[in-house]
Amino acid sequence: MRSPFRAFTTVIAFGAAVTAGALSAAPVLAQEVTLTGQVRPRFEFRDPVAGGLDDFTSMRVRLGVDALIERGLSVFVQVQDVRIWGEESHPLFDFSADALDLHQGYLRYRGEEWGWLTTMVGRMETNLGGQRLLGAVDWTQQGQSFDGLRFDVEVGRTDWVFLAFAVSDDTAPGVTSEEELYGAYGTVDEVGPGALDLFWLYDRISGAVESDEHFVGARYAFGGDVAGRVEGTYALGTRDGVDVRAFLVGGRVGSAIADGRLTGTLWYDYLSGDDPGTPDVEAFRTLYATNHKFYGFADLFLNIPVHTAGAGLQDLALKLLFRPTEVMQLNLDVHTFRAAKGGGLTDAHFGEEIDLTVRHRYSSHLSATFGLSHVLQGPGLAEIGRLSEDMTWIYVMLDAAF
Repeated sequence: MRSPFRAFTTVIAFGAAVTAGALSAAPVLAQEVTLTGQVRPRFEFRDPVAGGLDDFTSMRVRLGVDALIERGLSVFVQVQDVRIWGEESHPLFDFSADALDLHQGYLRYRGEEWGWLTTMVGRMETNLGGQRLLGAVDWTQQGQSFDGLRFDVEVGRTDWVFLAFAVSDDTAPGVTSEEELYGAYGTVDEVGPGALDLFWLYDRISGAVESDEHFVGARYAFGGDVAGRVEGTYALGTRDGVDVRAFLVGGRVGSAIADGRLTGTLWYDYLSGDDPGTPDVEAFRTLYATNHKFYGFADLFLNIPVHTAGAGLQDLALKLLFRPTEVMQLNLDVHTFRAAKGGGLTDAHFGEEIDLTVRHRYSSHLSATFGLSHVLQGPGLAEIGRLSEDMTWIYVMLDAAF
């Protein structure tokens, strides 16, 4: 049977497309209506995968409507379809659109009396800071969004984000636990040459096993002739009923030469791992982060600590960026990975990764990206069952958006 929720999102997509013209032509209904959209096909080849190789083409299609209903009040609705080319069982008789979804749908209100406060209610993407703990994970075709409330507060040179999200609810069919995410994230501008972020996140899971985990941290990012950031996060509370004491520290520093066309940056991140000699959980969890942008584009460490088997992670990287023309950008990243603690491993060396990315912008609405990653497998990756030999990953992606 066709799911009611899928039918609901289909109605929204159709209604948004049909009524957008009427809304823009009738200011009595809305002062302004803006349409947004995206088509992003991506071919990928990966060797090895489960002992063999794999190649496929995935595609994201998004359509959004942003309607300014009256001064201070707007509504944004965005539907998306995510698919693998050839996933339908028949080009004519299978039209189920299994991954058609409401990606975002929220109201946004900013009153005249409280102009410093913006309230968002519904389903939304959220990026906090560098997306180290919470991000939209835009690289994935499906992206990441949350249901709940968000309050943006502007006070002088300080901006605050307060959020309360329902990640899962056992009232919904097929859901067996409840998870709630709360947080406060503040950014203070003009602190020396940069900005200082202070934050607290609280992730609560109730079900067969309880978790109450707090993340407290700070991040300082600065610019100028030498740009960089330093950050740290401490996790405490309980995870799966066990006390947790874990941390993340990281930093980067870089500079540009050749009139800004060439940039070099040195990165280092340390994520704590479990110690077999202690009963506490010491493996840092990256919560709902955009890990693709941090720990190598091959996504060997997309889900931490699962993909490190709780051993933690050290990532030392050199990242080079070159812009030969205004419409072309080349990136070369070199990573070396190690476990933070042995965690019972006989060898903590995970391996090295080389990422080459070439991006060409054809216009303000169309770009093409080519990526090549090669992983030199280390003994540690084989020991945790993550990778048993060297790996190559290639992708070609088109991105058309308006």
